[in-house]
Amino acid sequence: MLADPSVKYRPFPQVDLPDRQWPSRTITKPPIWLSTDMRDGNQSLIDPMNAEKKQRFFELLCKIGVKEIEVGFPSAGATEFDFISGLVKNGLIPDDVTVQVLTQARADLIGTTFESLRGAKAAIVHVYNAVSPAWRRIVFGMERSEVRDIAINAAKLLRDHAGAQPDTDWRFEYSPETFSTAELDFSLECCEAVMDILQPTPEKPLILNLPATVEAASPNIYADQIEWMCRNISRRDSVIISLHPHNDRGTGVAAAELGLMAGADRIEGCLFGNGERTGNCDIVTVGLNLYTQGIHPGLDFSDIDEVIQTVEYCNQLPVHPRHPYAGELVFTAFSGSHQDAIKKGFAAQEARNDQLWDVPYLPIDPADLGRNYEAVIRVNSQSGKGGVAWVLQQDKGLKLPKRMQADFSRVVQDMADQTSRELNAADIWDAFQSHYRLTDGQPVRLIDYQETGPAGDRIFVGKVAMNGEERSISGRGNGLISSILAALREELGVDLEVVDYSEHAIGAGTDVNAAAYVECKAADGRTIFGVGTDADVATASVQAVLSAANAVLVARQ
Repeated sequence: MLADPSVKYRPFPQVDLPDRQWPSRTITKPPIWLSTDMRDGNQSLIDPMNAEKKQRFFELLCKIGVKEIEVGFPSAGATEFDFISGLVKNGLIPDDVTVQVLTQARADLIGTTFESLRGAKAAIVHVYNAVSPAWRRIVFGMERSEVRDIAINAAKLLRDHAGAQPDTDWRFEYSPETFSTAELDFSLECCEAVMDILQPTPEKPLILNLPATVEAASPNIYADQIEWMCRNISRRDSVIISLHPHNDRGTGVAAAELGLMAGADRIEGCLFGNGERTGNCDIVTVGLNLYTQGIHPGLDFSDIDEVIQTVEYCNQLPVHPRHPYAGELVFTAFSGSHQDAIKKGFAAQEARNDQLWDVPYLPIDPADLGRNYEAVIRVNSQSGKGGVAWVLQQDKGLKLPKRMQADFSRVVQDMADQTSRELNAADIWDAFQSHYRLTDGQPVRLIDYQETGPAGDRIFVGKVAMNGEERSISGRGNGLISSILAALREELGVDLEVVDYSEHAIGAGTDVNAAAYVECKAADGRTIFGVGTDADVATASVQAVLSAANAVLVARQ
């Protein structure tokens, strides 16, 4: 890297728009969406999609509600041409979907393009030519007037070919390619020249695509460019301003959103942002950004995993695990403080009477995308007690008391440090059963018991297996817990004092189990926790006390 990059690179010039309006505007409705996955996205793949994959992708786009789909570049070769003409001839295009095809501004390519769509009910033909100074100077060796003439001649060919196939409802799109790095007045000049030929009307508007072919400036400058064009184009009511942001600077989504605020009507992009170089605008992210602001994007991502699976299969590219909204880990918290906030947020959400979503760290409800809550909190060495408790609650229905959460989290922390990996729900459950002595082979195990006597003077009579041998124990107290503590002290020499007790139903309904938790102080001053579960809450309480007693007996042995 250069010590002084200014000798090699220049800052992008500002747009002279002192009274710009877009910064104070709010997006209030979704744009028209055009998916270019099957054209721009396809040409970026190491192995382009075959006909079967293109068909599967097309069906996915129709299913999620995309109404305008750029299905290919028919003049690029037989594979593209045959697929597009096959869609038409086989009646595979839904009546509410319009296909779009792309062509360069050349007479032979435009002719092939129209031929691929012969018999279509409706179609958009998209023609482009590059207009920026670098292209005029380096690639074409042309003056501005010569480049403008390319656009004019292409527009005439569109008009004439459409006239030769009057049974199709033809629409047109023109792109001054490299718009983002071209002079605004020249882009406007080319667009006006095309409009003069095609004569758009409010009933049949021309799509003017203003692409950030190379994202060379911050997204606010792109928004300025779009607002300038919206203000200065004639017959604004007869054109649809379309955005095609690329992602060279990593701000393609921001450019699209600011471009909408600047007055654009349409966004062109790919699901998950696939496209050459660093990608196209990410339609999923823009759409769900709108959704989180209370605006339905008109696209259905209720089963985001199906969308991901189809796109990954067709593109042979993975969706990044931290990809906004869609990644495997975006609804996952490993950090203890994050886990605690999310856990409390879900509890508060459940207690509220309205549907307004307000959960820390989660801008969208995972359930809206077909995701469940089981993997929202996952446990590794960075996790805290809230995360561990969440996993147990989601997996086993156990709601550990706070002090017990802290006790068990230390066990999980040690295990995570030792294994140096993420711990799954099975790992945590195994550790829980082991630590609280719920596994087979414990010193004392309840076989049966009875509780008798008047209130305030209860007698516990139990049958237990003590190191494999059956024996009876009994004790007296003012309640069930105190009487079993007396039995343990008198019969087994286990001296415990219960300092906290809690219980809850596991799940909801009438046929559910109960969980009971005890926090005890042993004779040597140690704090010991016990847990028990059973269909009967009283039995669960007995099991919890025995869980704590086993800790004393194991230590003694």
